[in-house]
Parts: sequence; C-alpha cells; structure tokens
Amino acid sequence: MSSDQVKVGVSNKEGQLGFVFARGGLREGAGRKRIGITRKVSLTLPEALWNTIETLSQEAGVSRSEAIRQLLEASVSDHRDGGR
Repeated sequence: MSSDQVKVGVSNKEGQLGFVFARGGLREGAGRKRIGITRKVSLTLPEALWNTIETLSQEAGVSRSEAIRQLLEASVSDHRDGGR
C-alpha cells in the first residue's frame, strides 16, 4: 500500500483520529463501544491462570480483557453479597 492511499482523518468526536483509506472512511458509531471511564492495570499471573483465562475467553467469544473484567465483577459481587 503506497502512502498516497492512507490519510489520517478526524472524527466528529473530540480527540478521535482514524485512518482513512482510498475507499470508505470514518463512520460515526463504528468500532468498539466504550464501557465508561476505565483505568489500565498491569498484572503478573502464573502461566496456569493465564491459560485458564485464555480458555475461558475463547469459550465465551470475548477478549481476554473482557473475560478478566467479567471474572473480577463476579468476584466483587460475590464478596459484597457475603461470599468469600
């Protein structure tokens, strides 16, 4: 792909950039939907736990991040409900 086929385009939303190819372009509402204000974390996990999360995410058809988020939400909910 030559450099004349790709341009950076600006969306209607503040701070949003995207690549505009020779065909098509930025589409309002396209892409992954936001889940609200988020913070990134870095975790060090044992390989066995990582593999389990990988398997769970594939079975559920979601990303690893989404699988970890769901597992954490379930754990926090159980804790609040008087569980472990």
